[in-house]
Amino acid sequence: MEIGIIGIVIAVVSGLGSFVLGRWLSTRRRQKKAVQARAVAEAGQSRQVRRARERERQRKG
Repeated sequence: MEIGIIGIVIAVVSGLGSFVLGRWLSTRRRQKKAVQARAVAEAGQSRQVRRARERERQRKG
């Protein structure tokens, strides 16, 4: 019976580890896509809009 209990514990721990790793990788992937999408959106903006955004960033910090 001990082998069965140990197997269940190993399965639960590996399942939790897989879940945590998957969430972490998913979060990083979403962040990368958001940065790329923002870069594409900013590249399509006019020069006036870009300069206004840069001035706003300088005021904030």
